[in-house]
Amino acid sequence: MPSEVVATNRRARHEYAILDTIEAGIGLTGPEVKSVRARRVSLAEAYAQVEDGQVAIIGMHIARYDAGGRQVAAEPARNRRLLLHKGEIRRLERAVREKGVTLIPLRMYFNSRGYAKVELGLCRGKREYEKREAIKRRDEQRRTEQAIREYQRRR
Repeated sequence: MPSEVVATNRRARHEYAILDTIEAGIGLTGPEVKSVRARRVSLAEAYAQVEDGQVAIIGMHIARYDAGGRQVAAEPARNRRLLLHKGEIRRLERAVREKGVTLIPLRMYFNSRGYAKVELGLCRGKREYEKREAIKRRDEQRRTEQAIREYQRRR
């Protein structure tokens, strides 16, 4: 269970239907870990790719860490390696071969032992009408909850 969530990709749940999730470690440098702890991370444009038996996260932005006046050199949008077991990588590779399926980072957190982790979602893009239906359901749920609260307040 995640103990300290540092970044979430809220847009992913709107844009994609999440078929499965998997937890992966992430290879970071020291200054990157400090920036992540300071919550200077963006998962907005990020996705993961399986290549040559390895999984890399592409497009994730981790701001440069300001070390008391001097900039510590680390490319903010570099590709970062995800740490998974061989069997997990093979399973993801098979799933991604399917048409329309992609790996999207859903959130980044530090687990109870202090390791940086990324929750990857095996996702399929939603169609426009599916997005509209989800918005409708959410609005209806919100109106129902408001009506219940209003009813309870009047009693």
